[in-house]
Amino acid sequence: MTNGNGAPPEQAPPQLNVLAQYTKDLSFENPNAPSSLAPQQQQPAINIQINVSANNLSENEFEVTLSIEGKAENAGKVMFSFELAYAGVFRIVNVPKENLHPLVMIECPRLLFPFAREIIATAVRDGGFPPLMLDPVDFVGLYRQNMERQAAAQAASGAKPS
Repeated sequence: MTNGNGAPPEQAPPQLNVLAQYTKDLSFENPNAPSSLAPQQQQPAINIQINVSANNLSENEFEVTLSIEGKAENAGKVMFSFELAYAGVFRIVNVPKENLHPLVMIECPRLLFPFAREIIATAVRDGGFPPLMLDPVDFVGLYRQNMERQAAAQAASGAKPS
């Protein structure tokens, strides 16, 4: 007997629940105000860095932190910079072990991103600049990059010098 999708009835479907979301750390700096607020002749160079980290809180609960740092510069002067650590607590059940790490490191930050994006846009606007609307992030690509970097670091540390 099946439950309509081909699975045995005793197998519960996978679940991902957001238990909490919160700002862990937020910093906004406008070091050259008020001169940085004057109309600029050219677009500032904006550099953004994004990282994802996770902590296992219990067997089925994980804290995932999306860290976003950014800086806008014009003519070698910092116009503004920010750091945001935005986190969520997620309960994940009935997910195969081999799928758990990608789920935590891709889907959880994807759920957090719109809220972090809004916090950054508001902080930049409140700092006297037009709101900074971050482009969508390819969390799958970010995950792959991090996994490749870890594999390369392990290979390098395991390699014997000749």
